[in-house]
Amino acid sequence: MARPTKCRTICRFPQILEFIPAKDADGKAPVILTVDEFEAIRLIDKKGLSQEQCSQIMQVARTTAQKIYDSARKKLADALVEGLPLRIEGGEYRLCSGRNPFCEMDGCYKQNIHQLYQKSKGDTTMRIAVTYENGQIFQHFGHTEQFKVYDTEDGKILSSEVVSTNGQGHGALAEVLGALQADVLICGGIGGGAQAALASVGIRLYGGVQGDADAAVEALLAGNLAYIPNVQCSHHEGGHHGENCGGHHHDEANGCRHGHCGS
Repeated sequence: MARPTKCRTICRFPQILEFIPAKDADGKAPVILTVDEFEAIRLIDKKGLSQEQCSQIMQVARTTAQKIYDSARKKLADALVEGLPLRIEGGEYRLCSGRNPFCEMDGCYKQNIHQLYQKSKGDTTMRIAVTYENGQIFQHFGHTEQFKVYDTEDGKILSSEVVSTNGQGHGALAEVLGALQADVLICGGIGGGAQAALASVGIRLYGGVQGDADAAVEALLAGNLAYIPNVQCSHHEGGHHGENCGGHHHDEANGCRHGHCGS
């Protein structure tokens, strides 16, 4: 019996999930680059890390990191040389919670996040995070500077706290919410990459919500929150052809994506 594939830890979820050639793309099957392959390319080619450093961040053996990287490079070559569309999806991965000692999040901020991460949350407590600015729901997830975090139980708010994102943006915000042990996010506009990143850490999304943050949480608890299930981002997070802010939403629960995790 084959040993289950070990989850690869990723620190950044891709914000742009599809790249399409300027010409003659119709009818061509895309090259599929998995999220863990994307991470290996980001760490080694973009950040200039060694394969050993990449393996530490992804929490896999160095030989595994090398195989992931080699596969990714081959796929990128196929897409460029053959002029094929490229799509990023799938793979065996989990999003970093900020507790990995090799996590790329700022050290002081990581420590502050851990303090809230370790805050007691009972089995029946639902933790709701809201993009927040001056009492209102901030309308662009990727640029939010604060979350207001509510602990709720039996349909009632037990406590709330405003947490700074410390300048983290876009994909990194999903890591922040994972470290905060958020179960739910209420926000305005949000891009497709961020939606997939939230789904990868098991956070339920209620997007397209406007108005008072406290009132939105009360409405959610009462079961009458008005939100947009297929919310579109009104601010594109990049100018690449083929980006779809509202697409690519995955429904996998928290933990390793697309397969069973080995220890």
